[in-house]
Amino acid sequence: MLKILMFILLIAIFIFGMTLLRKGLFQLSADSTKKWLTIFTNTPLKGFIIGMIITAIMQSSSAVMVITIGLVAAKLLTFPQTIGIILGSNIGTTFTTELITFNIESYIIPIAIIGAILAFIRYKGIQSIGIGLLGISCVFAAMRGFEYLAFAIKETAWVKDMLLTLDGNHFYAILAGIIITAIIQSSTATTGIIMGFLTAGAMDLDTGIAIMLGANIGTCADALLAAIGAGREAKLTAYAHIWLNLLGVAAFYPFINILTQIGIEAASQVDVQLAHVSVIFNVVSSLMVLPFANRFSQLIIRLHDRK
Repeated sequence: MLKILMFILLIAIFIFGMTLLRKGLFQLSADSTKKWLTIFTNTPLKGFIIGMIITAIMQSSSAVMVITIGLVAAKLLTFPQTIGIILGSNIGTTFTTELITFNIESYIIPIAIIGAILAFIRYKGIQSIGIGLLGISCVFAAMRGFEYLAFAIKETAWVKDMLLTLDGNHFYAILAGIIITAIIQSSTATTGIIMGFLTAGAMDLDTGIAIMLGANIGTCADALLAAIGAGREAKLTAYAHIWLNLLGVAAFYPFINILTQIGIEAASQVDVQLAHVSVIFNVVSSLMVLPFANRFSQLIIRLHDRK
C-alpha cells in the first residue's frame, strides 16, 4: 500500500511539474500565442503549423485546445479554422513525450536550485524561466521515481493480474489509457507512467502503445469540459477534437503489432521506442486528415449542428 501511495504522489509531482513548466512557458508566450492563433490560421495548413509550434512551446495540447475554444467562444476564431490547429497540436504534444525520455538524472538537483533562485527574481521573464526549470526538475524526478517504483509494484498481486489482463487485450489497454488520462487530465503523464512500467519490464511494448493510443482519446476530456456552456462553434471544436482522435486510434488499432516492430527497430531503449511510435501515430494520422480539413469541418457541422 505504501508503494502505491508513493506512486500516486509521483503522479501528482509529475502533473505539478508539467503545470509549472506550462505556466512558465505560457507567461513567456501568452500574448504571442493568442496573436498567432487569431491571425495566422486562415488556412488549414497555417493553422496546422501554428498549432504544432505553439503546442511544442507550451508543452500541452490540452492548454492549446482550451485557449482555442476560448477564442472561438469569443468569436476571434471560426470553427473551420480550428481543424488545422487541432491536427498540429496532436503532433506538437509529441515533443514532450520525446523530451521526457532524455536522461538528465544527474542534473535534476542543479536545475531545481537554479529554477528556485530565478523564480524569486521579480523580473517577469526571468521568473517565468525559473518556474519552467522547476517544472522540468519535477517532471524528470517523477519519471525516475516511476521507473524505480515500477520494479516493486509489478510484483503486487493485483497489479500483476491487471498487467496480465492488459497484455492480453489491446482493446482493454486502450480503454485503460482513456480512463487514466481522463482522470489525471494529462496524456503526457499517462505516457510517463507507462514508460516507467516498460523500463521495469512489467509491460510489453504493444500494450504500452495501446495505452498511449487510448491516452490520445482521453485527453479530449479537457476540450469537452472547456466547451460546456460555450457557444455553438466552441462545442463543434470540442466534437471535432474527439472525432479526429477517435478516428486516428481506430485507423491504427489493427496495426498495433506493426507499430511495435517499427518501434523496436527505431530505438534500443523501450521508453524511446514508445516515444517514437507516438510521434509516428500523431504525424501520420494528422497528415492523413489535413488535405481534407475543410470537408471534415463540414462533416462535423452535419453531425452535431442541430441549428
